[in-house]
Amino acid sequence: MANDVYKRLADFLDMLPAGSPRTESGVELRILRRLFTPQEAELSLHLTLLPEESRVVARRAGLPVAEVAQRLAEMTEKGLIYPVYTPGKPTQYMAPQFVIGFYEGQVNRLTMELVHDVEEYWPVLVQAEFWPQAPQLRTIPVGQSVEAPLEVLPYESAEELVRRQTRFAVANCVCREEQDLAGHHCAKPRETCMTFGGAADYYVRTGLGRTISMEEALGILDLAEQTGLVLQPSYAKDALNICACCGCCCGVLRMARMTSEPASVLVSAFRANLDAELCQGCATCESAARWRRSQ
Repeated sequence: MANDVYKRLADFLDMLPAGSPRTESGVELRILRRLFTPQEAELSLHLTLLPEESRVVARRAGLPVAEVAQRLAEMTEKGLIYPVYTPGKPTQYMAPQFVIGFYEGQVNRLTMELVHDVEEYWPVLVQAEFWPQAPQLRTIPVGQSVEAPLEVLPYESAEELVRRQTRFAVANCVCREEQDLAGHHCAKPRETCMTFGGAADYYVRTGLGRTISMEEALGILDLAEQTGLVLQPSYAKDALNICACCGCCCGVLRMARMTSEPASVLVSAFRANLDAELCQGCATCESAARWRRSQ
């Protein structure tokens, strides 16, 4: 019966926007067993993508409200579900996704066993047939490119994204933590993943990250530029997070590099084009591209 609930949870996760494809090896079930108890897996099946209070979830699950409220709070502390905090109102809860979701919720508490399973699952999870359909991140370019007479919309600017926020938190990069445990040490800065607003509140309350100021957040953007990290905010106009990713650790970027057409699995509102009349043949762009691929 316990195995059945994990299979049902895996099917449930695969129906969510981020997806969670099933595999012949059953590695996705091993991941779920490591993170969710059978009771937590069962309760997750009664969550939706819309934030709901515990009493609503309890009614759907046919369980006492107090019991469900306690379980949901415990699952939040374990990084398994995402809560929505509103001052003066009961906490609301949303259905978990694997990524972006409870995988990131395991930052600072990864185990070697979980890392091995996640590494096995990445090539299946981030595949060309799936990612473009429901992207969870988008890539924004560095703000120091060749001058062009086009105006970039504010929500595509990392600095503008940050300056619109009022609450900030930073956490370790779960991908670099994972690769470090797997024996592939990365020299890039680790504490670089930022969250904002309600997501920042969640990270601070659960100990996944710490509160920072706007000035510190802007400093992380500068650090990302200096160290060659790729800025990837969540796929929304009002982003709740910005990841600072490296090609050697980031699951999304690593899998993209394994495809014949990396652009087909990454999302950006920008595309680089060559203007033959302006190009002087200096090859600076080629050198920059080779350097970034090597990072």
